[in-house]
Amino acid sequence: MRFLKSTLVVSFALGLAAAWAGGAAAGETPVRGGILKFVVGSKIPSYDAHMESTFGMIHPIRPFYSLLIRVNPENPSSPTDFVCDLCEGDVPAATNNGLTYTFKIRKDVKFHDGTPLTAHDIKATFDKIIFPPEGVPSTRKAFFSSLDSTTVPDDYTLVFNMKYASGAFLPAVAAPYNFVYSKKDLDENGYAWHQKNINGTGAFTFVEHKPGAYVEGKRYENYHHEGKPYLDGFRAISAPKMAVRLQAIRGNRAAIEFRGFPPKARDDLVKALGDKIVVQESDWNCALQFLPNHRRKPFDDVRVRRALTLAVDRRAGSKYLSKIAIVKTMGGVVFPGHPLAATEEELSKIAGYWPSIEKSRAEAKRLLKEAGAEGLEFVLLNRGVDQPYRVVGTWLIDQFKKVGLKVTQNVLPSPAFYDAVRKKHDFDVTVYFNCQSIVNPLADVSAYISDDIAGNNYAGYQDRTMDKLFDQMNRASDPAEQRRIMRLYEKRALDEEALQFITLWWYKINPHRSYVKGWKIAPSHYLNQHLDNVWLDPDLM
Repeated sequence: MRFLKSTLVVSFALGLAAAWAGGAAAGETPVRGGILKFVVGSKIPSYDAHMESTFGMIHPIRPFYSLLIRVNPENPSSPTDFVCDLCEGDVPAATNNGLTYTFKIRKDVKFHDGTPLTAHDIKATFDKIIFPPEGVPSTRKAFFSSLDSTTVPDDYTLVFNMKYASGAFLPAVAAPYNFVYSKKDLDENGYAWHQKNINGTGAFTFVEHKPGAYVEGKRYENYHHEGKPYLDGFRAISAPKMAVRLQAIRGNRAAIEFRGFPPKARDDLVKALGDKIVVQESDWNCALQFLPNHRRKPFDDVRVRRALTLAVDRRAGSKYLSKIAIVKTMGGVVFPGHPLAATEEELSKIAGYWPSIEKSRAEAKRLLKEAGAEGLEFVLLNRGVDQPYRVVGTWLIDQFKKVGLKVTQNVLPSPAFYDAVRKKHDFDVTVYFNCQSIVNPLADVSAYISDDIAGNNYAGYQDRTMDKLFDQMNRASDPAEQRRIMRLYEKRALDEEALQFITLWWYKINPHRSYVKGWKIAPSHYLNQHLDNVWLDPDLM
């Protein structure tokens, strides 16, 4: 067994990350052929990446699509190393004092239906993401608050015109959910068409999807990256139960699960398979949250909301849960370890992070009594995925019990869960997540601004102070000023107004069959999933 670890190290001065240490050994030559079989632990709500935020969609559907730019497949841990996918040459630097980005678009790209790709398709894509018509969902539109407009001077040139210069912009463009759609499809079939239909320019073409069973793709012979993909195709096997996914890898019915396993599962696979398994690990840009529904009483009362977070012992929880679940690090709204993240001292001043859990829970009980909510009974909505949702949800209920709250858990399959949270707003408190791809804190924290601005805030509140702070932070060019504002933003979100909360940050563990080559772990289960650089070593199969 080989053990590989990627640790993200970011600096204001350089914006660089330590490169991943594994992958194909020096001198190895990729081999063409074979079908990659991998397991996916969640169902697919829809095919439309612009509205979805689940790995259950990204893992089986991403290989069918291309992006304008993407993280460097050879260095996916970096928050700043981007390469062109549909553009020519290197990723362009901003001009006009940071207010203009001009992309030259490749002329050799065709959609899988044979339609040539032009800059008009990419403009239509980003307009759908950033400026969606009324009623068209877009989960990440708030990431582009610095953008004013997109223009197409000619068929193969795309220009982004900025309201103000922002270092958060290019990472937002490179996000793996920005699937490029055909303008013809959008114009002729409407904005909902991609929820149930696939037509991309990615390395693989769609073969079939049998709901609850698998998604299958085959090599796109006209793919625009010469010599790729190496694989003949892939099969993404639906397996919601972790035990089934583990047995599939152990029995060689699947080679990898791209999301991640808990520590014990890793250890069991290594013990059983030895050098037939390689393990890659990384910190994970994903915070497991719990959201109070501000639309419902008594969760419209800040005292009740604040009591919820004060009840939770995150320090003890980290020690316990990191042994059984894919969570580990205690942190605030920013990816732990990033220069914009709170220090331990700064965190200790925020409700729910106080050093004394006895003091915290005493204050929680006082607030509940003052609000007339002693012994409050409510339902914790949760997603039907074991790791980390059910595990942490069960732990949360025990934490709430410590301050006299009586909580039951309602676990729903992913499609019904998303429907309840996003559309019906049918919950008291729900487990949720703020999982992002590229580590880009100025955009990643958009989930905490008002729900009529953010496409990914489901707690149901408007807080114009949060909106103002978010805007100021993104306009600030001085890192020290960004950090100062981030602390105000974080304090208001987690403490003063108790808007929504974090349990712990996730930790990514990917054991896979040693014959899988070319795939490199990133600090996100959304990144590096295009599969055009993955190959299978026949000597190890």
